[in-house]
Amino acid sequence: MHSVALHIGSLTIYWYGIMAALGFLSAVYLLMLNRKTAGMDAEQITDVAMISMIAGIVGARIFYVVQFWKLYRDNPLSIIRIDQGGLVFFGGFLCAISVLIYYCLRKKLNILKVLDLFGPSLAIGHFFGRIGCFLNGCCYGKPSDQPWSVQFPAGSSPATAFPSDPLHPEACISQHLHPVQIYESIFNLALAFALCYLVRKLKPGQTAAAYLICYGLGRFTIESMRGDHRQFILDKFTVSQSIGLMVAAAGILLLTYTLKNNLGRKQKNA
Repeated sequence: MHSVALHIGSLTIYWYGIMAALGFLSAVYLLMLNRKTAGMDAEQITDVAMISMIAGIVGARIFYVVQFWKLYRDNPLSIIRIDQGGLVFFGGFLCAISVLIYYCLRKKLNILKVLDLFGPSLAIGHFFGRIGCFLNGCCYGKPSDQPWSVQFPAGSSPATAFPSDPLHPEACISQHLHPVQIYESIFNLALAFALCYLVRKLKPGQTAAAYLICYGLGRFTIESMRGDHRQFILDKFTVSQSIGLMVAAAGILLLTYTLKNNLGRKQKNA
């Protein structure tokens, strides 16, 4: 696991940036593939993809910087260095969804159908993003004795936090850790495939609800195995676990709304 992919002269290309780019391109591909379910053309998809990407990056970075302000207060210019990591998914998610809803209202698009489109795309984008986290050595897990546990190289954040030799922490690899980045990556890939099927089968809003419920609960579970610095609420759940539960609850509310709405239409037409 090495964060640097290659050097081109004085330019350093990081794996995290490569995976983020692949995630964005894959997300746009799925948006294009499923766009007819929302009655959108290619130009509209391009617009919402670019707007959501920009809003997502800004929101994700703001959430990260706020949480770890001590790392940036002495060097504010480093805030813009997102190619090396330092993004909080839920921050980007909340910001992107807010901007997306505003865009739909302005363009008079069906909000529920558009949100349905973004379920599979978010999942596939996150699949690549977590691979980037793994290669970057961030978002690592707790110590583990499982046969699939992994070790990170000396000098990496996991090796600093969990050195295999506490007497020489600066020169040793990490302990065996849960590969939580890979757990979440596999989870998101499976979720993307499932939602690609459901988006053509379910009523408007239900695919988005399925994404919110599944990802919220999945993130809550995987978060319990994270070993990097986490902020807790009431010393019980991490911030991300708490947001994950709220996201799942929002999904349940959205699903309930769509079910009642469809039931009301059936009774009206009966």
